Amino acid sequence: MGHVVTRGFLVSLAVLLVLLSAAAAAEQPLVGSVGPVGLTVSDLERSAGFFTEVLSFEPVSEFEIAGEDVERLHGVFGVRARVARLRLGDEEIELTQYLAPEGRPFPVDSRSNDGWFQHIAIIVRDVERAYRHLREHRVRHASPGPQRLPDWNPNAGGIEAFYFKDPDGHALEILAFPPGKGDPKWHVPGPRLFLGIDHTAIVVRDTDSSLRFYRDLLGLRVVGTSENYGPEQERLNGVFGARLRITALRAVGGPGIELLEYLAPRDGRPYPEDARANDLLHWQTDLATSDAAVAERRLRDRDVRWVSPGSVAVDDAALGFPAGLLARDPDGHALRFVVRPAPDELASREVRAP
Repeated sequence: MGHVVTRGFLVSLAVLLVLLSAAAAAEQPLVGSVGPVGLTVSDLERSAGFFTEVLSFEPVSEFEIAGEDVERLHGVFGVRARVARLRLGDEEIELTQYLAPEGRPFPVDSRSNDGWFQHIAIIVRDVERAYRHLREHRVRHASPGPQRLPDWNPNAGGIEAFYFKDPDGHALEILAFPPGKGDPKWHVPGPRLFLGIDHTAIVVRDTDSSLRFYRDLLGLRVVGTSENYGPEQERLNGVFGARLRITALRAVGGPGIELLEYLAPRDGRPYPEDARANDLLHWQTDLATSDAAVAERRLRDRDVRWVSPGSVAVDDAALGFPAGLLARDPDGHALRFVVRPAPDELASREVRAP
């Protein structure tokens, strides 16, 4: 009898351990780190030159991609593309020029409250000095000039920022945090003017809906919130009457993702339903996950919009990951889930960004 009881106990214990292990796995964040952030460009040499010569990015690698795995991953048939990876500080971007098939140009009448809006926030040591540097290189303005957000706003007060555009029309931001705000690494003394990428910002229609996706499904942490309005914010964004609900999120590693909900005006256009990865309005944010099959299952459970047919095994080692998938968030922004190891320890960061 004792032998039977022991066997039953061990079976029960084994079942319990399996259930606990499954529950623990389910509670693990789906996304371990963010980045690089990628954008589609029309001329790789021109864009790489802009980021390296004007913004002090450093080349990491350059390669071509083609083949069925690339077509399935990015949802574009007959692909041949050139890719350049660039680094600024600890963060990287990925520029992709589609040699075939070419996509559509950037919409010339884009505004900062349109649903396809996305930018990267480049941290600088001194906004006025960085702005003079950008003027010397004749960058295209999106803001009339640098803006200092007012002190009455506890989370954003004292932040200085300026919006401008790359050669294809993608929005970029230079930003400087005052003492006590932003990651401590942005305040370490040094000679460099351009320091790194703090976050990528995206326009969303409804913050709560986006939080159910980015926080509850993907496991990103909310690290800061703010409601920004007034003449400084209007001029920064180039949108009259702009009033924004801003929510900053982070994974364990990499730059943050910032949700920009325009409470006013609410006349921004939605992300085009027929947009593809070779169109110049395309940005994609890489999200590192340790298991492509788990990522695919969780995304399918939430009825996420797919670009890839599912998880795709990648043959080309130059891409830097063995499997991935491309999907869209509730507003249409492209997210490329890639298999990479999670960072070893949790970063302790608190962000207060416009």
